[in-house]
Amino acid sequence: MIIAAAQFTPVPGDIEANASRMAALIAEAAERGAGLVVFSELALTHYDRHLIATDPAGMTVTEDDARLAPVREVCRATGVAAVVNAAGRTGGAGGRPAISSFVFGPDGTLLTRYDKIHLFGGEGASEGASEGESASEGESEGALFAPGTADGRFTLGGIRFALATCFDNSFPEVPARAAADGCQVYLASSFHDSAQRVARYGQLAREHGLHVLLANGTGTGHSGRGCGLSGVWLPSGERVASAAEWTGPVPGDGAELVLSDVRDRITLMADPAVAAIPVQECGEPLVDVRTAAPELLVAELRDDERGAFAQLREGVLKRLLAAQRALPDGLRLKIVEGYRPLELQRRYFEEYVDELRALHPEQDAGHLHQAASRYVSPPAIAPHSAGGAVDLTLVTTAGEEVDMGTPVNASPEESNGACYTGAPDLSPAARAHRRTLNAALHSAGLVNYPTEWWHWSYGDRYWALATGADHALYGPKEWGGPKEQDPEEQGGPEEQGVPEG
Repeated sequence: MIIAAAQFTPVPGDIEANASRMAALIAEAAERGAGLVVFSELALTHYDRHLIATDPAGMTVTEDDARLAPVREVCRATGVAAVVNAAGRTGGAGGRPAISSFVFGPDGTLLTRYDKIHLFGGEGASEGASEGESASEGESEGALFAPGTADGRFTLGGIRFALATCFDNSFPEVPARAAADGCQVYLASSFHDSAQRVARYGQLAREHGLHVLLANGTGTGHSGRGCGLSGVWLPSGERVASAAEWTGPVPGDGAELVLSDVRDRITLMADPAVAAIPVQECGEPLVDVRTAAPELLVAELRDDERGAFAQLREGVLKRLLAAQRALPDGLRLKIVEGYRPLELQRRYFEEYVDELRALHPEQDAGHLHQAASRYVSPPAIAPHSAGGAVDLTLVTTAGEEVDMGTPVNASPEESNGACYTGAPDLSPAARAHRRTLNAALHSAGLVNYPTEWWHWSYGDRYWALATGADHALYGPKEWGGPKEQDPEEQGGPEEQGVPEG
């Protein structure tokens, strides 16, 4: 996945204009292959507390505010998520607003909201604050805003993200908790006035092993200025991207996008967090897609005469039918492979490990196991062997394949990484088709394995990790062959009473 920091100078107090500018930057980032765009602190109004204090009703928003419609709509249209920082309305603390990061997902709905915990000038603000904190923070955030109480977290594209806002980053426990929570990427929306303050994010990245992206403000607020220099730091502390420094007004709004590829931060199938998910087997049987749902197109797998590849759990099948109904006219799903016997899964995994060992003889067994899980799931947790995963693609209603960027089952080596769902440098047609596929399948409740655009699942351990479910519904499944099922009695998923949700 490509993530981007969007740096621009907002129009003070003009939420409609700033939301429109944000939407344009999200669209531009989408054209450059980004899957997530982050904006600076209070970018929706500009960092000017006086404006917010004098018009709290007009300068504060909730996630469904009509003025944010351009942002929600462009997220939905492009399949890109966005972190929009604004003065967010709250129900407590005497009605004071919060400094809020609203995270809108690729479908335009709210993924999460994070309210800034550490307010400059608020209770306990001096504790943990380091010398040289930006003067633009002023002395009265705590008088105007209510502090948040919970850490900001969300998962997108197989990556667990942490959210923090400006003064939060002066407290080492904030990134420490993010790392302890399994976050791989740390997103900071800030309004700093000096290059020295910005440079401290390299130390934060190095000390906590986080990939850090900073969206910093520009322009002059009522108590100081934002210096820009939005950037990206690797977990080593190395700075790998930077926007321009703001020293005064420039033509237009000085907009700039800083992009970074975080595909190496994806939680892979081999991650211990996946294996740690408990399974509470729900007992759903495998059903043959070809007889239970003839409206779905199923590819032929000539080396599987028994038809294991066409088997799926009932709950998965029901969701595929819903996804196909959500597709635009002229497109349909084509199922390539569903259930995979455990013995076959083990053979695929071992063969791929051997292939990688030949390419990288210097790597130890642990590295090879991890690398292999980008493309083939370790047998112990394989979603295909639980009947919860399906490999599929888009085709026309006539059955002709469309441009998806790579064939199904193209390895990372064969495709030069283009098999990753959020890969950059795809053709516009391939990016559009992947966006269409993602929207339909996400809306039906399936999750994608981000190293393979074609791999989707429901009910398995990876699904549980991605959705926050406390357990998986499907464990490894034995299948004795077609004699176990009577097609005339099997019926479709609607007839079999597959539960909703």
